[in-house]
Order: sequence, then structure tokens, then C-alpha cells
Amino acid sequence: MQKIAIFIMQNKKYIPLVILMTFIAVFFTFQSQGKNEEDPKQRYEKILRNLNVLIKEAHFKPRPIDDAFSKTILKSFVEELDDEKNVFLASDIEAFKKYENKIDDEINGASLVSFYEIYKVYQKRIKEVELIYPTLLNAPFNFNVADSIQLDAEKNDFPKTENDRYDIWRKRMKYAVLSKLVDAQEDQEKNKANKEIKDLKIKADSTMEREAREQVKKQMTRYYTTKSTNETQDELFSIFVNSITIAIDPHTNYYPPIASREFNESMSGRFYGIGAQLKEEDGHIKIGTLVSGGPAWKGGELKENDEIIKVAQGAEVPVDVTGYSVSDAVKLIRGSSKGSEVRLTVKRIDGSIHVIKIIRDEVKLDNTFAKSAIINGKNKIGYIYLPEFYADFERPNGARCAVDIAKEIDKLKAENVSGIILDLRGNGGGSLYDVVQMAGLFIKNGPVCQVKGRDESPNILKDKDDKIQYSGPLAVMVDGTSASASEIFAAAIQDYKRGIIIGANSTYGKGTVQRMISLNPEGELSILSDKNAEDLGNVKITLQKFYRINGGATQLRGVVPDVILPDRYDFLKYREKDVPSALGWDEIPKAVYNEENNDFTTIITEEKNELAKNDRFSKLKKSLEQLNLRSKKAYSLNINQYKIEQKEFKSLIKEIDELSKLSQSLAFKNLASDTATINSAQDKIDNNKQWMKFRVNDIYINESVNVIEKLISQNNLVKLEGNKP
Repeated sequence: MQKIAIFIMQNKKYIPLVILMTFIAVFFTFQSQGKNEEDPKQRYEKILRNLNVLIKEAHFKPRPIDDAFSKTILKSFVEELDDEKNVFLASDIEAFKKYENKIDDEINGASLVSFYEIYKVYQKRIKEVELIYPTLLNAPFNFNVADSIQLDAEKNDFPKTENDRYDIWRKRMKYAVLSKLVDAQEDQEKNKANKEIKDLKIKADSTMEREAREQVKKQMTRYYTTKSTNETQDELFSIFVNSITIAIDPHTNYYPPIASREFNESMSGRFYGIGAQLKEEDGHIKIGTLVSGGPAWKGGELKENDEIIKVAQGAEVPVDVTGYSVSDAVKLIRGSSKGSEVRLTVKRIDGSIHVIKIIRDEVKLDNTFAKSAIINGKNKIGYIYLPEFYADFERPNGARCAVDIAKEIDKLKAENVSGIILDLRGNGGGSLYDVVQMAGLFIKNGPVCQVKGRDESPNILKDKDDKIQYSGPLAVMVDGTSASASEIFAAAIQDYKRGIIIGANSTYGKGTVQRMISLNPEGELSILSDKNAEDLGNVKITLQKFYRINGGATQLRGVVPDVILPDRYDFLKYREKDVPSALGWDEIPKAVYNEENNDFTTIITEEKNELAKNDRFSKLKKSLEQLNLRSKKAYSLNINQYKIEQKEFKSLIKEIDELSKLSQSLAFKNLASDTATINSAQDKIDNNKQWMKFRVNDIYINESVNVIEKLISQNNLVKLEGNKP
């Protein structure tokens, strides 16, 4: 919570708001004093009341908490619980309609009823469903009759009767078994053709069908064991609360206490734990890899492929993790603090059982940080990959992406690169402060973006440093998952005409600013402080919107690249514009800034013309369109028709994969300054190989190389012209 306090002290206009919220929240707290604090209902109602106050007083554009809002929440909550429409009956959905106009009243202070009633019905239906799949999987399926399944839930209705629901599950289990059976048949045919395999045991189709049913049954049992562990009342209430917050806007989210910690760790690129990656094999949780330098690696006792049976917090009673999901086991093992002890009961490959004591310590997530390489071609080009705009808020000297990018630029300059490609594909954003600092590495000075709160004048965030870290040719890669801070950076580079943006038809379109605020009235931002108070969790709430320096919002529309390439996700509905509760696009006055004296018109036009004639990209676009159409169709449950469909589908996927890869690899190589670090441990060597593998044949990087080569030529021509007498 320290970062929230720092933010408020730096932005004093928020202090009156926090004080107001504190007093209102404290009022509600005193109203409930004297009651049984162990009763979760009172805690839930307190969360709803405090959330209501926070939304009304702080959200950028709060929606009215009325009957229309209540209907949205009910629909969202039911969809979260049963997104595939195979648990609830249509009669349940009809019965839930009595709460359509009541959830808003509960948020506004009425007694909480809707959640408990829906939760009770859900528990009942889950128990019913748990009994269906074992019955279905006890007998062979008939794959020779005409039958089909629609996997797109939007095209399905809730089952009207229990028999209808049973039939839905029959089709689901039949589809799961069919896919495994066909895979087994194909594997057997491949093995038959492999002359190196001797004494191959040929299985009858009936045997493979039975084994497929057994595998599906085992998976389903494991799924429901994990589900029963995860779906506590508290967990489902968190889903209920998030149905409220995302109805306000998709980026206002509720975080129960443990989730708040995970959010901070994801931003910092470090966490406290033992430094081991877990994997799931046949329902067992095993050690995948150990992080070099981490506590488990240093201890030397824990080995790869050790099966974790139990987890204990120090000398406490160990918890049996049989049936746990990997994510739940991770939560137990990571614990809560540096210096605490965890005891793992593990089974070795030889069957021996060991209890291993490990003291938790800091673990750095190296794959979160910026990384660079050289691409050799006509010119030497620098390539920088930034997976997110990370920032360690908790430590003054913690990792900051702007600082790291500056270091990578220095290393590339030492290698005498002629241009730089900055890859922001898949970068979902992060620290606003760092994006301003990072943009400042490429411009002399001036505004980078504008931020506006509710009923406020725009606040212009500027790079105030005249120093330019890198002034040469620049290309920025984005895709449909580049969001938030990535969009701010790309927009600034585009508005300044500092470089060329390359990528999918638009970025994600998240142009809103969030801050994590505690729901605890006794929290550290409050005038009253009670450290023993119950933790109600936090809300990441939308307080402001981003605007480009040209005045347009990045919200909803995102950033449209200068050079657009067909993307395999173009046809999916996942961007901000596809979310009903997303805030709208608007614009404010343009900031005062000086564009660079660059004219990219010729290069962009040339590139568009070349792409229009590019056979590979034309074929890729057509294949992606076909894949989109195929995904909307029902799937056959007749084995012969299924095989035909799968053959077509696999052929299409193979074609897309081949079209997405270069026939001749790019000449990627590591920087000389990074070689010693990469070669210091085998896992670093392996990670680097994997990192390179995904880039050397990337057609999108290759296209960016084409663009940067043109920029280098133009830059050299300008220099030549400038040097003429």
C-alpha cells in the first residue's frame, strides 16, 4: 500500500477524496460494531458498501447503481459460474430473474440475499453434474451415427430439463473421448510406419476407445477435485464482486488479499518463494525446473521431477495437495514472506519419500525483463523485446523498465547498430511513470501523453530531459494484445513522427488509468488505523483516461499502425471495443509539441504496395479468414466425418504456421556483453535458445527489418544531403 500513499502525496488533489471516503467507510464500520465479525455475511456486506462508496466517489465515469445495472450484474455472475451453459437449468435462470432489480439495492445497503441464493443453487447443480460424467464414461460411445456438438456457448441455450442437460454432457464427453481416440489411432499408424520401433503392440479400436474413456474420466475427476478445493464461498463471492466491478468498466477489479500480493509481484518482476516451476503430470504435481540462484537451487535437495505430496508452513500440520491445481499448490509453497520456512514432502522417481525444508527468499523473474539481440543483414540492426512495462514499486533500486531499456540501448550502440526495432507485441502495459521516461529516451523533450480525471483539466505528462539516448532509425512492433502503456508509447512515437509503428490492424484499446485502493476503512490511508482489522481486499479502480498528445484517446480505438500486417488474432473478439462495459472514445485539446523533421510517407506507401503484392501475407490473410469461419461451426461426433474435419483443420493450422515462418532464418545473435551471463547456467542457455527460436523465423520481425532498412537508407541519404557543400 506504500505506493498508494506515495501516489496520493504526489497528487494532492486526491487527498480530500480519500478523506471523504475514509469518513464514510468508517461510518459504516461503526454501524456494524458489536455484531459477530466472524459472520462472512457481514464482511461481504461491508465489502459491497465500501465498494459502492469507492465507485461513486472515485471512478472516472461511475454508472448509476440502478435496476438496469443490477440486470447486467446478474447476467455477468451467472455467465462466470456457468460459461458453457451446462450446469444451470433454464428454470434456474428464470428463477434468478427475481434478483434482476435487487442486486443494486444490496450494493446500496440492503441485506445480501442474491449471492447466497444463486450460490446455493450452483452448489446443488454442481453436485448433480458431478454424477453425470462417470455414468457416461462407463460405457462405449457409438461414433458411427450422425451427431454433432456446438462448442460456441453464445449459440447455445441453457438446458430446459435435466434430460437436456444430460444430453449436453453426453456430447461433451463423447467429443472428449473421440478426440483422444482419433489421436491414439493416428499415433499407432505413425508407429507402424516407424521401422525403428520393434515389437509394437497393436491395439484394437475398442481397446483405444476404452483407454480414451479412462483418460477423460481421470481428467474430469481431477478437474472436479480441484474445483471443490477452489470454489469456496469466499472465492465465489470474489467472482460476484468482480461481476459488479467489470460492469462499471472491464479494468475495475476486486482483489481479495492474496490476489493483491500477486498483482504487486507481477509488476515488480520479483517475488518471495523457493524458485521452482511446477508442472502437472497425470494428476500429480511435480517440480519442472529450478530457478538458478533461487533458494531451492541453492539448497540442492529438491530435484526436477520430484512429486510434491504435502506442503507445510514450517512445523505446522502439512496439507495434502493431491488433486490440487498447480496454481493452488504454488500459493501454498510461496507462502507469505521472505525468511519463512516451507516443508515439502516429495516422492522421488525411485519411490523414496523425503521431507525437504526450504527458507523462502527473493526470486527474480528474468523472463519479465527487457532483452536485446543483433540482427545481421544488409545493416546491423538492434532488436529489443519488452514483455511489459514493469516497475518494482516497493524498492528504490528495484527493476524499472525505462532504466533497463536505456541500458539495452547503450549496449546496442556499443555494437554500432544502424537502427533499432522495439518489440511491444503481447505487452499489456504497466507503469505510467516508466513509459514517460522510456519515450524520453527517443525524443529531446516534451509531452508524452495527457491524463484526465473526472471533472479535471488534462494533466500533461512530459519528458523534461533534453538528452536523447537514441536518435537513429526506429521501428516499433505492436499487435492486438499491446495495451495501455504500450499504446501510450506507440502513440507518442507516432505523433512525434519519431519512428514507424508496425503491426496488427489496431492495438488493444485500453486507454484508462487504474490505481489499487484498499477497501479497509482501517487501512493505512485512513485517519484511524487498526492493524488487527479484517482485511477486505483492494480494488483496482479506473480513476483517469489516457489521451494522445494529438488529443485523441487511446481508449477503445487503440493505435492504428503505419504499416498494417494480417494477424492471426484479427478475427477474434478480445479487444476493448468488444467489451460491452468499456468506456468510450473521445478527444481533448491537442498538447503543444514539436514533431520531428521526418517524412515517412514514401516508406509507408512503398511498404503498403509491397505488402499488397506479397503472396505470403495474402495467403495468410485468406487462411485466417477460413479459420475464423471454421471456429463458428458445429463439430461432428461421427468418427469418419470428424476425421475429415480434423484433417482440414490441421491442414489449415499447418498452412498458417508455415506462412508465419520464414523459409530462411534471420541472422539473430546475442550481444557480446550478454554472452557471459547467458553461459553462466544451463537454464539460462536453454531459455536463450528458446527465446531465439521463436524469433529467427518470425515473418513479422522480418517485415520490421524491411521497414528499418528503408529508414536506415533514408537516414543515410539525409546525412549525405546534409554534408553536401
